[in-house]
Amino acid sequence: MGNVQIATFGGGCFWCTEAMFKELRGVRSVMPGYAGGTMDDPGYEQVSSGRTGHAEAIRIEFDPSAISYQQLVEVFFLTHDPTQLNRQGHDVGEQYRSVIFFHDDEQRRIAEAVKGRLEREKVFDKSIVTAIVPAEKFFPAEDYHRDYYAKNPDQPYCQVVITPKLASFRKKFVALRKQ
Repeated sequence: MGNVQIATFGGGCFWCTEAMFKELRGVRSVMPGYAGGTMDDPGYEQVSSGRTGHAEAIRIEFDPSAISYQQLVEVFFLTHDPTQLNRQGHDVGEQYRSVIFFHDDEQRRIAEAVKGRLEREKVFDKSIVTAIVPAEKFFPAEDYHRDYYAKNPDQPYCQVVITPKLASFRKKFVALRKQ
């Protein structure tokens, strides 16, 4: 069964990130929600207003004997645009920021090391703006956001945004996907 650890990332729309991370081996669960803001128990409407300071985020429970935190961080950086400040594509606002919420000093160290390596290797044309901050409270999203892509693959946003991202992810991370 192995040990279970937690990783929390905000990389734009949580429908996209949830769909991708659920396909990784060693990932036990992915919960969409809200992190990094000032309001207790916010809902989608409050977070979408941009006035709570929360990011749309995912909380991942994973088995580190099957996938490492470093691998999760690498997937995170390479499946969204970490050079865009407070946006991902057409999703604009602080709630769509690129952020890693670390749960301990080891996660902070790993996240900073991966970010630094990607910067040195010039993987992106612009500087990475991803914040690396301590994890605080995580608030699960409303039920209708959970497994959104799996339940709504024909919805226009899913077809135009998520389906192409998922196809690219599946090609790039074949070795890390569940069999």
